[in-house]
Amino acid sequence: MSRIGKIARRTFLIGSAAVAGGAAFGAWHVGRPVPNPLRPGAGAEALNAYVVIDADGVTIVTPRAEMGQGVQTTLAALVAEELDIAWEDVRVMHGPASAAYANGAVIGEMLPGKGYDRSDLMHGLAGMLGHLGKVLELQTTGGSTSMRDGFVKMRLAGAAAREALKSAAAERLGVDAAALRTEAGRVIAPDGTALPYTDLAEAAARQDLTEPALRDRSDWKYLGKPMPRLDMVAKSTGTAGFGIDVRLPGMKFAAARRNPARAGMASFDPAPALSMPGVEAVLDIGDGIAVVASNTWLAMRAAEAIEIAWEPAAYPATTGALMAAVEAAFDAEPNSTLRDDGEADTVPAGATEISAEYRVPYLAHATMEPMNATVLFTGDAATVWTGGQGPTFVRNAVAAELGLDSAAVEVHTTLLGGGFGRRGEVDFAVVAARTARQMPGVPVQVVWSREEDMRQDFYRPAAIGRYRGAVQDGRAVLLDARIAAQSTTFQGAKRLTGRDLGGPDKGHVDAAFNAPYAIPNHRVAGHLAELAVPVGFWRSVGASFNGFFTESFVDELAHAAGRDPLDFRIEMARAEWEPAARVLEAVGEMSDWSRPRRAGTGRGVAMVYSFGTPTAIAVEVRDTGDGIALHKCWIACDVGTALDPSIIEAQMVSGAIYGFSAAIQQEITFDGGAVEQANFYDFDAMRIHAAPAFEVRVLEVQERLGGVGEPGTPPAAPALANALFDLTGRRARQLPLIRDFDLLI
Repeated sequence: MSRIGKIARRTFLIGSAAVAGGAAFGAWHVGRPVPNPLRPGAGAEALNAYVVIDADGVTIVTPRAEMGQGVQTTLAALVAEELDIAWEDVRVMHGPASAAYANGAVIGEMLPGKGYDRSDLMHGLAGMLGHLGKVLELQTTGGSTSMRDGFVKMRLAGAAAREALKSAAAERLGVDAAALRTEAGRVIAPDGTALPYTDLAEAAARQDLTEPALRDRSDWKYLGKPMPRLDMVAKSTGTAGFGIDVRLPGMKFAAARRNPARAGMASFDPAPALSMPGVEAVLDIGDGIAVVASNTWLAMRAAEAIEIAWEPAAYPATTGALMAAVEAAFDAEPNSTLRDDGEADTVPAGATEISAEYRVPYLAHATMEPMNATVLFTGDAATVWTGGQGPTFVRNAVAAELGLDSAAVEVHTTLLGGGFGRRGEVDFAVVAARTARQMPGVPVQVVWSREEDMRQDFYRPAAIGRYRGAVQDGRAVLLDARIAAQSTTFQGAKRLTGRDLGGPDKGHVDAAFNAPYAIPNHRVAGHLAELAVPVGFWRSVGASFNGFFTESFVDELAHAAGRDPLDFRIEMARAEWEPAARVLEAVGEMSDWSRPRRAGTGRGVAMVYSFGTPTAIAVEVRDTGDGIALHKCWIACDVGTALDPSIIEAQMVSGAIYGFSAAIQQEITFDGGAVEQANFYDFDAMRIHAAPAFEVRVLEVQERLGGVGEPGTPPAAPALANALFDLTGRRARQLPLIRDFDLLI
């Protein structure tokens, strides 16, 4: 926090080159370079947007938020690998809100195509398109893109800083820079003279740069190996700083209460709250109230005591009516038909036709740390402390709320106590700014109660999948899918950028249209439901429900064909894309799939391609007599290049647990336009005693780097559902599974 506070916006020039996004060379020097936003305090130098050196050593500035996924550890390793600093000396901090840290990989994902079939030309186009991220100031952590965006640019930043330090040392020693080497934060001359980076930083910041060469993988010391997590000690000792931990001199504490039907406020009576000792103010924030008090718990209690008349919701009031509106989307023309192979209207002669409909509910993010933000508004400037996935979006939204230029708003990004896409929104920062505007000169921290957090979420949309298919001679010959749900892409983009997106919504049918299976007649159509229920980016987004739909139906096709579900998938995957077949083979080997089932057990398998990574999960369930237990889970993924195997394994397990939690027992329901769930007692996650034993295998077959944070979630639900069918003979076509199966939770 204190180190972040020393950094402000200012252009730093290295010789004649401006650093754009950490590297002023090659593909990153496009048009007008983005200025380096770093201005260290006295005695420190910013060699580029990612490397700051002061008397204490090197600090690596990361462009992405740490929300438990280990991203800052691997991003730091990318820089440290080239910069040659000892791992025990690595320090890391989140960069300020700036276009210099734009995420180009998110933009590149918008190109058409399935992803796994992308040519070198299309990858190049994606890279060029990614530069729009700077124009849009798209500094965001999401879409499992952090490594795909940073893999080259972060290494280039480390290599550039290394070469600048060598050039500075060469000038001082009067030798050729090519004769120097670097090791453990020092430049070393042929005669053994060692100059610490700290002594060379000032001169290095003045060096002209050329494009540096990156080290070959065979020379990596950190990448490709499990590295100690940089955030682990602080989190284990309770010293880590999350947004909820911010404490400032003179700070006031506040809690908000807003319309649970997501509409306006007609009136309120502040008297019950103002009568409570320690309550200082009840503020009108438009669609609700904020109570300012001497502590957070008091503010929450006071907010609940206020009588408020709410305006009605602008969407159907009940879950049943909402699902009917989603179903009605099938009656309109599809928004997309991104896969249309062969002739999907006609069942081949002699083939066996089957059909099924699947349904999934709305879901909340339910992060462990509730939404919160601290804002200090001085009248002509503002400072924000919060754990957000999009610092530039937070900055711009707070500026708009307070009537300021964006340059007058400074954002400090803390550790995030879980994100899963929820903290990609900005509403919690806007509410804090709206509150602080009425208390200028005083830092105000607004923390949402668990109930407010649950009822003011941007939900994973409810969805319906209607599938028909056919098998012939043991093979799938037809798969025709129609998927209806609200569009998270269109709604989320409108909130964050103010822009209406048009055209086909690729995210809506992700993991369905690009399922890597060779089926001669294969069509996937996406139907968008026009509803005002707030929906947003939930871990794995559309793949979270399309994975369940598609892999459940593929399992039904396998059984209709009289085939083993794993062999059936491997055959189709191998004919389409080899890495998909490999992950299926891996879970088959890990689980000893071909051995006879023990009595009272069932096994299921699923494979989903999402975020650039094919991921297969095999599950074993057991009937204990007291209920069905999820006993074992095997996961195989192909990330192309495993930058940190231990973090990849942890994220695959984390993603699967997130998926199992939703599949087994989670749902958001509505009555009177308001969400009925309030806390973990009625929207619970998988507990340790119910979790299976995990085994993970990380493959590196595919050529391209794949994502890690989200691909473990989509295959979890269908693998479990397919295992339940294997055990009970009953198909699961709706979630949560607890409705139809006696599962131990």
